[in-house]
Amino acid sequence: MRRNAWLIVALVLASLWAWSQFGARAPAPAAAGTPAAGHDAGYRGPGPASRGYPAWLPAEALDTLALIERGGPFPNRQDGGTFQNRERLLPKRPRGYYREYTVRTPGSRDRGARRIVSGGRPPAEFFYTDDHYRSFRRFTPAEPGQ
Repeated sequence: MRRNAWLIVALVLASLWAWSQFGARAPAPAAAGTPAAGHDAGYRGPGPASRGYPAWLPAEALDTLALIERGGPFPNRQDGGTFQNRERLLPKRPRGYYREYTVRTPGSRDRGARRIVSGGRPPAEFFYTDDHYRSFRRFTPAEPGQ
């Protein structure tokens, strides 16, 4: 009887752990102008280009840019951390000039490879990578109110 009780306790604990790791993910905060969870989450409104962003920038990057503009809170503890520019693909700047932020990758169980790197305080230049720092594309964010 005791052996069965310990087995049940172990199974319950294992189930709770698995649920906390894989099933209890809170949705990322929605940026202003995006639909709330459960309201046609596939529709993002006008594309990035219509809001002054390059057409090649993914819609999830707009969520990250909104978080950067608000100063967080960010979903990943690394967000807002110093980007070292070890690859030396960005212009040379003093240490601490560049900050990196995760761009959510739908379907990815980890941070994925997509990032926005900003330069300056407040940010004066922006770069996007979708291949984990192997290449970057510079872009200019839309002015507030556009």
